[in-house]
Amino acid sequence: MGNGRWNPTDWDSYATANVSGKSQAQVFTSRSLKDAYDPARIAVRESRDSALNPLSTPIILASDVTGSMGMIAHTLMQDGLNTLATEIYTRKPVTDPHIMGMAVGDAYTDQAPLQATQFEADISLAVQIRDLWIEGNGGGNGGESYALAHLFAAHKTVSDAYEKRGRKGYLFTIGDEPIHGAIEAAHARKLGLPAEGTITAAQAIAQASRAWEVFHIVLGNEGYCRGAVQRNEVLASWTAVLPERVIVLDDVSALAETVVSIIQVHEGANAAQVARSWSGSTALAVSGALKSLPGRLGGAGGVRRLA
Repeated sequence: MGNGRWNPTDWDSYATANVSGKSQAQVFTSRSLKDAYDPARIAVRESRDSALNPLSTPIILASDVTGSMGMIAHTLMQDGLNTLATEIYTRKPVTDPHIMGMAVGDAYTDQAPLQATQFEADISLAVQIRDLWIEGNGGGNGGESYALAHLFAAHKTVSDAYEKRGRKGYLFTIGDEPIHGAIEAAHARKLGLPAEGTITAAQAIAQASRAWEVFHIVLGNEGYCRGAVQRNEVLASWTAVLPERVIVLDDVSALAETVVSIIQVHEGANAAQVARSWSGSTALAVSGALKSLPGRLGGAGGVRRLA
């Protein structure tokens, strides 16, 4: 999929009719898992080159939708998707973005612990993300099943970027909880994912990392992370399995800009110049974060604070 092209005018029309001024419940009206986004019913999600996108780059945004975290999807729908797409077109850190939205929950308690849209490059992405079920449960059991997103990316996605050009896509998980340390085989099989035994989170990330640049964004001032002890617990769980790729974001309204900035710096842009390119409070937030980056993410240190 991903044959179209993002158009801000299309977004303005769509947002006016379906998003602007609406509550989360009004934007996301699904009350159950739809077959189109059920991993067990998905053979593969494809990011393929086309006439409009001859050098496609797949990008996955896998958002926690448990508890209060449905606000991540709501934030993306308010203007985040438009910012993400238009800024990538303008700044050109990568070519021809194909974006997939994922909703992540808890395999121990949720009916729909993972949902996945198609890779899309036009307004149909917004339509599909609004169609996801913001289940809102979660288990209160010390984490969420973020590693399901990594396992899905490893086994149920293909891209011309990787197969033709050897270029990895970008996979961002986003949330406020620790990552469950493992995926039970029964949970993986229920989602149509391969599992002969328990798969550790580190193993799932390693599998995804073959074709994806994997990052996690911790929402440091939201939900579970609001307490200092809990925040440290979250960071410890993530840095243990994804060292040097964990970013703390204290202002969720800057989520799209943060994602674009990470891609820019990872692709070799100067961190100080990236920070100065934003305006107002966003510029200040990104500036404080990118000062510690050694040019390309993953070069030194562990936790990256982007706010």
